[in-house]
Amino acid sequence: MKIILLSDDAIRLLPEPGPMTIEAVSAEQQYSPFHMLASSLAYCTWSVLYSWATHAKLEAEDLVLEVRWTFADDPYRVGELRMTYEWPSLPENRRRAAAKAAELCTVHATLTHPPTIVVEEAKAAGTDGASTPAAPAGAA
Repeated sequence: MKIILLSDDAIRLLPEPGPMTIEAVSAEQQYSPFHMLASSLAYCTWSVLYSWATHAKLEAEDLVLEVRWTFADDPYRVGELRMTYEWPSLPENRRRAAAKAAELCTVHATLTHPPTIVVEEAKAAGTDGASTPAAPAGAA
């Protein structure tokens, strides 16, 4: 799998054999948290569509996804994620079903039905009355 950073607000997922790699179109570009968010949506969607295609006995080696996003204010956040896919070998009569299958991605469901997020300070070891875990064998 390869994730290509197309810009500061877009990624492309290419199904390539081997470990997942991340590449940028320029050496100055860095993988941001927003690229990571888009990558998780793309990878999850690709996995769901690939699984669906396998069960439907369809080829999916040419399935490529892109995710682009825009920001919103008050509060400043990602306001829209727009995902497109190219799948040249997908038969015309299966396109509607593929679009519905793409929505089964768990990351998609998480973003459309946001979880509760709790932020809290971690308690220092031993301050809450809990026992401190034993040191690993061989630790000094």
